[in-house]
Amino acid sequence: MQTASFSGFIKTLFYIMAFYYIFKFLAKLFLPLLLKKVVEKAGQNFQQQQQNYQNGNWNTSQSNDEIIYDNSNSKNPRETKKVGDYVDYEEID
Repeated sequence: MQTASFSGFIKTLFYIMAFYYIFKFLAKLFLPLLLKKVVEKAGQNFQQQQQNYQNGNWNTSQSNDEIIYDNSNSKNPRETKKVGDYVDYEEID
């Protein structure tokens, strides 16, 4: 059985702090590059959607579809399960 020691605690704190500062340093380096790629990709997708819209390549079948409402569920609501009897308790002074 192992016991906790002060030197082990200090070593663990050192590893946590080292990981935190290394992660913070790497995030400052790579996060701007990653965000730049994401913004460029979103811009390309937006431009392609605009070109498709201007060229008339969008899906026209959506405007011809009809919306059908099913009212059969509203006439026969589903029964809830009855688990047991309800018992009303009163406090006794």
